[in-house]
Amino acid sequence: QVQPVESGGGSVQSGGSLTLSCAASMSTYNSYTIGWFRQPPGKEREGVAAIDMRGVIRYGDSVRGRFTISQDNAKNTVYLQMRSLKPEDTAMYYCAIDDSRIHSTYLLQRQNYRYWGQGTQVTVSP
Repeated sequence: QVQPVESGGGSVQSGGSLTLSCAASMSTYNSYTIGWFRQPPGKEREGVAAIDMRGVIRYGDSVRGRFTISQDNAKNTVYLQMRSLKPEDTAMYYCAIDDSRIHSTYLLQRQNYRYWGQGTQVTVSP
């Protein structure tokens, strides 16, 4: 059983930065696909960024150029560095992991991920 655990959420002002971490106990981190998703209050969960087992990275349109996903295989951790945060980035952020190979076109689709964390809240004030 793979259980992602997110950390690093918090409250920042507009223009600020946060880095989220996703840790999970897995045998080989680079044999999995890891995605970050977010769900604003009252809205659907959307894909933010993802990295697959080959190192292919995808970003959602609303965060491209501001967010960076990276992984540290030695620590079994994936990071989401968020810069130039906006109030509309306010959401619960979830880490999701899957042990199958997901086509790059579908990396940001939540139905392709089997394991989900509990989420970490990010709040950006104006």
